[in-house]
Amino acid sequence: MAFTAANGRTQIALADINITPLVDVVLVLLIIFMVTAPVLQSGIEVSVPKTRTVKEITEERLVISIDKQQRVFLGSDSININEIASKLRQKVRDPQHQSIFLRADEDVPFGAFATVMDAVKQSGITNVSIVTQPLETHGKR
Repeated sequence: MAFTAANGRTQIALADINITPLVDVVLVLLIIFMVTAPVLQSGIEVSVPKTRTVKEITEERLVISIDKQQRVFLGSDSININEIASKLRQKVRDPQHQSIFLRADEDVPFGAFATVMDAVKQSGITNVSIVTQPLETHGKR
């Protein structure tokens, strides 16, 4: 866009936007979201039991958590234990090939754990993995 200045000369206005700061801000926000996303998924405080054999979770799956107060969560949403089967049927398209992770606090009574496991089985999902932490070994042989 050209315009005439007070001295009679024609000048061209700079209409270019400098996008370098915008790209910097977007990249910083992307890094922040990448770091905080895994923390947000497992924001429920559960002290899982420690075992010798632990398989690392590599794929995205549904997680059901039971905390110390025996509250049940599907993902990060609190859920009534009687609604687990119906909610899983709504979320899962193919229950035969779907697998679920069950995170339970080590202080949760086995009865509560078994009730949740039964509700998951009622939805048609048979592949249930129990989440544990690896034992800390002080010396490797």
